[in-house]
Amino acid sequence: MSESEGRNRVDLWLKHVCLFRHRAEATDACRGGIVKLNERRVKPSAEVRLNDVIEVTEPHYRRYVVLAIPDKQASKEAAREMYRDESPPQPPRTFVPEVAGRDRGAGRPTKRERREMEKWSGKDRG
Repeated sequence: MSESEGRNRVDLWLKHVCLFRHRAEATDACRGGIVKLNERRVKPSAEVRLNDVIEVTEPHYRRYVVLAIPDKQASKEAAREMYRDESPPQPPRTFVPEVAGRDRGAGRPTKRERREMEKWSGKDRG
């Protein structure tokens, strides 16, 4: 436990339990509204207490319950025991086939084929 009697900044907690690689990323996520504490948008300096619920909405919705507050960076194995992940299961990924079915080694595409590939892939060079 930290010297602040079981409380810590939310950006530090996210960093110490390895949910973000850098504190700056956690701070930016808090400022951008990506992180919620007990269903409210919070500043990076908001205090985290035991049994608080932290929600991270990007890139996937994740929900964590605070079980412990470390006073320094924890190893990944120890960090997993400091929160309970209550996130809903992620939808299965679907395989997206290649847009233009060209055989491997068929050479460079013609201008017409390239335009077709760009039209279907959404890359517009205009």
